[in-house]
Amino acid sequence: MNTDKITGVLLAGGQGSRMGGVDKGLVELAGQPMAAHVLERLGPQVDELIINANQNAEAYAAFGHPVFGDDIPGYAGPLAGLHAALVRASHPLVVTAPCDSPFLPSDLVERLHQALRAQNADLAVAKTFDQAHPVFCLCRSQLASHLHDFLSSGGRRIDRWYGSLNVVEVAFDDEEAAFRNINTREELVAAADGLPADRG
Repeated sequence: MNTDKITGVLLAGGQGSRMGGVDKGLVELAGQPMAAHVLERLGPQVDELIINANQNAEAYAAFGHPVFGDDIPGYAGPLAGLHAALVRASHPLVVTAPCDSPFLPSDLVERLHQALRAQNADLAVAKTFDQAHPVFCLCRSQLASHLHDFLSSGGRRIDRWYGSLNVVEVAFDDEEAAFRNINTREELVAAADGLPADRG
């Protein structure tokens, strides 16, 4: 029987530069912050939820989960958020999802986990057709020190870090639309058509 427990991480540590510098996770979509939509979808798939945010910590804490910033300074990107999560996770596996992808699949974790176990991989990453989605990944918390060394040496590119690991890509071609993210006000307006208003 599978007894692996999984920590889910909301990645909200970016600067939202393409949306005018606002905190994208707190921007409202269909009456709720985008982060709330992501947490609502990710929560049932994991054993705990934690939030990586480098600003507006009190607002994120209102969602009821632990909030922490990057340990690597200077907005070093999603790998810095992943590193901070790996250090703090209570469970041996960690799955990430960005705060600007409110339509993430309801079977994301199950499918990533199955592939990780089947291949005995270090990390499983979602992919649709020829497009990998590295911020949707499941990895082992024991990679924390390995990732710390990579970041401390100046590494920032996800593909370079992945190149040093046993990575399995997991096809989600049947759910391509679930991985769309919202970077601009125009995309926010378009996404509102995909969700009912005031679900909370």
